[in-house]
Amino acid sequence: MKTAYTNAVIINGEGTVDGKDTLIVNGEMVQGIISSAEIPADYERVDLNGRYITPGLIDVHTHLGVHEEGVGKPGADFNETSDPVTPAVRAIDGINPLEEGFEQARQSGVTTVQVMPGSANVIGGEMCTLKTAGTIVDKMVIQSPSGMKAAFGENPKTVYGSHGKKPVTRMGIAAAFREAFIQADNYIRKQDNSEVRERSLGMEQLAKVLKKEIPLRIHAHRADDIVTVLRLAKEFDISLTLEHCTDGHKIAEYIAEHEVMVSVGPTMSSKSKVELADKGWHTLSELDKHGICYSITTDHPVVNIEYLITSAAKAAGTGLSEEKVFQSITTNAARHLGIEDRVGSLEAGKDADFVIWSNHPFHYMSQVEATFINGEKVYERT
Repeated sequence: MKTAYTNAVIINGEGTVDGKDTLIVNGEMVQGIISSAEIPADYERVDLNGRYITPGLIDVHTHLGVHEEGVGKPGADFNETSDPVTPAVRAIDGINPLEEGFEQARQSGVTTVQVMPGSANVIGGEMCTLKTAGTIVDKMVIQSPSGMKAAFGENPKTVYGSHGKKPVTRMGIAAAFREAFIQADNYIRKQDNSEVRERSLGMEQLAKVLKKEIPLRIHAHRADDIVTVLRLAKEFDISLTLEHCTDGHKIAEYIAEHEVMVSVGPTMSSKSKVELADKGWHTLSELDKHGICYSITTDHPVVNIEYLITSAAKAAGTGLSEEKVFQSITTNAARHLGIEDRVGSLEAGKDADFVIWSNHPFHYMSQVEATFINGEKVYERT
């Protein structure tokens, strides 16, 4: 269906679009942003009466569907704690697309998410990116896998150390990481030199990281853990993103030298452990000063996904420009996930994922009027 959404204030991934007030959509695809005088005759017009349009929001780091809302232990499918190194598991196998969190995402204008295993394990398994509408997860997926999860610092140390298992120190975490990747490298060499190839699911999935088919996405809060992560990435020549990066402001210049993308958050959460002691919006400001590509995350359900836009608004209120902050949940987030050719902005040829807002999305009274995914209305405020 060809539709022109007219008389709107359009905020694209890079900021407000001046002089053009109409988004045109043809079925599942965006056709462009134009002025009302340019609308083709065969397009149905929908007058928005000055409401705002933005691209669908993107949360790059969630446990949506694997850590279900209001269910407790029966819905906790995000940490496979049978072993500290579990590269064989895949988040897609634990996602319940019918859980409440997906509806909360649609109601809040979040149209794309990355779902990953938790941070109990040194290596936690594969993750995927998907749209937030649907009942069959395989039909919602954009990428699977979209990365391999790893974690450093308090979480793996506490989970396993408290039960007398390895690792019990930061040294032990790094050693377990190295051992796993050395095994994966040996596996690749053996497969390349053998006529009979015995399969190992975990090694196959780690091999994707070593071959740079997928990035490693590493949970690291404290500055020293971030430095360890960057050291290991260099040691094994792997591509990575930094997840959380709570102390990133303390070593922003060093991070910038590594040209790595970063997700920051959940900044609206409490300081629930030692490595969050210096958590705050200042991390974003310092990363921004050093030209680091950053995204904002809720880490749902640590902070509920409905507060992704609130997190961005809070960040903008601390001195960052609205344009830069908005990029962190649209264009930068799409780059972080490697799907900028499909989502993150309202450019011709991209997926028709967009949100209609009652006011500027950063306004405290703004409401999502409607959310569209692939051109289909998946939520409407009543």
